[in-house]
Amino acid sequence: MATRYWAVSLPVQGSNSPSSLWNRLQDQISRHSFDTPLYRFNIPNLRVGTLDSLLALSDDLLKSNSFVEGVSHKIRRQIEELEKVSSGESTALTVDGVPVDSYLTRFVWDEAKYPTMSPLREIVDTIQGQVAKIEDDLKIRVAEYNNVRSQLNAINRKQSGSLAVRDLSNLVKPEDIVMSENLMTLLAIVPKYSQKDWLSSYETLTNYIVPRSSKKLFEDNEYALYTVTLFRRVADNFRTNAREKGFQIRDFEHSPEAHDSRKQELDKLMRDQTNFRISLLQWCYTSYGEVFSSWMHFCAVRVFAESILRYGLPPSFLACVLAPSTKGEKKVRSILEGLCDTANSLYWKSEDDSVGMAGLGETASGGEIMYNNNIAEGKISFMGFFCNLRFSIATLDEVRLNRTIMGI
Repeated sequence: MATRYWAVSLPVQGSNSPSSLWNRLQDQISRHSFDTPLYRFNIPNLRVGTLDSLLALSDDLLKSNSFVEGVSHKIRRQIEELEKVSSGESTALTVDGVPVDSYLTRFVWDEAKYPTMSPLREIVDTIQGQVAKIEDDLKIRVAEYNNVRSQLNAINRKQSGSLAVRDLSNLVKPEDIVMSENLMTLLAIVPKYSQKDWLSSYETLTNYIVPRSSKKLFEDNEYALYTVTLFRRVADNFRTNAREKGFQIRDFEHSPEAHDSRKQELDKLMRDQTNFRISLLQWCYTSYGEVFSSWMHFCAVRVFAESILRYGLPPSFLACVLAPSTKGEKKVRSILEGLCDTANSLYWKSEDDSVGMAGLGETASGGEIMYNNNIAEGKISFMGFFCNLRFSIATLDEVRLNRTIMGI
């Protein structure tokens, strides 16, 4: 069953500290929703920049999130497809060896990859660039794998298709063919319902047919494969007359060298397909971890930016991750509402409670995360805060007075 995670941000008010608010939240959850897992979402102090840059970034975050999420889904679906082909047990999705759910609930900012002193826009652009490169690499690798699969499928169709198109080298033995200076053997593809007609007429289709030389070599659901031996000089005339009667004459030359070459080509393509599949699967598992890590850092930036816009400066908020059950969602919302001041408590109303408030302020923002570690059924998405975000006009105007760069 899918585990649904909420990434939430609560304002730290007055003389309170994040630690005291965290203790109060833990206490409330344990008292009134004890089956809801609760974790700190450790977001470092990032550079805020100017208000205009923060507002512009907020507008772009949703689009950027959809892109990163989409790439993660592509890789997960590719893993599903490859695992289905290999018929093996799925390996758990990880980030640097840590299960993705554990990585989320124990998130630690990667300072080496994303320096906290970098502007938020630069961090977001870096994440997008890394994920875009992975997506391009995915397209190239999948194209290589599919190319080998297509070649192999084409050969398999020739070997397993109807007699009208399949390779005949595995069906015809050297002793079935007569080749001399004057005589030759042709291979006729005869519809199953026309076999009696063939046997009664093939000797009369032209002159110089060796009597009773036709022998059935193979039969499938549609056709039968017959031989016929005749003089070389009448072969073209025989082909024309046979075609008029609805019989197909297949060109065939028995060559042990060609047969061995085709077999070697098939064996090579089968090895290539296996190697490409194993390599692509390993790459997908590794790249999924990289994209998921980038996604969680993106979530952290998003929560940080929206918290500044919502609660003001200096940054003073508690970010955490919860996993409420469907039945417990309403109770958890109530707990979060109780921990906010009056101005912010409306943000935690459920969607039903907040009907009629839409359009009074800004659009919804922030983040909600769904994650299921069962790859066959899982869905991961980042969909925006479930609360309606409304700015206090007075607070926003007050912040607009400070347009200087406010680094942390």
